Amino acid sequence: MKTLIVALQKDGKLISSSLELIEAAKSLGGEILTAILAEHAEQLASELASRGGGKVLAVSDARLKYFNDELYTRVIGELIEKYNPDVVLGTATFYGKALFSRLAAAIGGPMASDAVKIALEGDQLVVTRPHYGGAVLSDLVNNDGKPFFVTLRPKVYPESKDGSGEVVTETVSAVGSETRMTVKEVKSEAGGTVNLTEADVIVSAGRGLKGAEHLGMVKELASVLGGAFGASRAIVDASWTEYANQVGQTGKTVNPKLYIAIGISGAIQHIVGMRSSGTIVAVNKDKDAPIFSIANYGIVGDAFEIVPALTKKFKEELGA
Repeated sequence: MKTLIVALQKDGKLISSSLELIEAAKSLGGEILTAILAEHAEQLASELASRGGGKVLAVSDARLKYFNDELYTRVIGELIEKYNPDVVLGTATFYGKALFSRLAAAIGGPMASDAVKIALEGDQLVVTRPHYGGAVLSDLVNNDGKPFFVTLRPKVYPESKDGSGEVVTETVSAVGSETRMTVKEVKSEAGGTVNLTEADVIVSAGRGLKGAEHLGMVKELASVLGGAFGASRAIVDASWTEYANQVGQTGKTVNPKLYIAIGISGAIQHIVGMRSSGTIVAVNKDKDAPIFSIANYGIVGDAFEIVPALTKKFKEELGA
């Protein structure tokens, strides 16, 4: 089994979920290759090699400073042609999904997105992915002999901490090819410093907060816990907060260690996006709210009393 990992970077720093891909590839055994594209890829490649990235293929060029799915597809496609991997792994983030759908179409290989498990059974790779909001899991295999393109949900595998590897500087002709799009600048999304899909802790607010002016106390709790602020679709549609914060079927699918839902009733569209969280805590004044059916811990009461009390307690315990 030869696995090619596509590691991604932002602002010259590795995206942490790329290190999770290495851990997933280790579980398969066999040869591991990791591709990293950046304006200056060598330092990032060295870090990947020290984390067990195997043969790390570093492609450096000023045009690769920002993510460009058209250009990235051509460059990685050339690496795939050269190294002929059995499986190509990426992360199921916004950029990862955009890139891998293009790659699979360009190469003509099968694709499984948002996978929650990969395993080798005999000599065949089996990919497990959810359907119907996680109510059904299916196992997929590749039967056509072409590379199997798989995006893994963040936080399913731990980050690879160590291992051996080597850096190989690659010169790829596709870097200089003409593209229909040029990325000149990237502006960060509003809504906080912690990325929702990479956060270990998420504190989300719903319509039970009664108005945008009350979201500050939820954001403060998230900050004290070193987590990210999330939101239900209802309050995004009501323009209380930005779409970048939305968790759910039409927002982001998240998998944190701790998910705190405040004033969220628990509509299926929201549950789809967070039900795989490690521990779910719900705060709602309605004891019959659907969110309690999936919560590990539930607090029935007034969020305007409970949230400040939790924030105060965590500040005392964490010294925040």
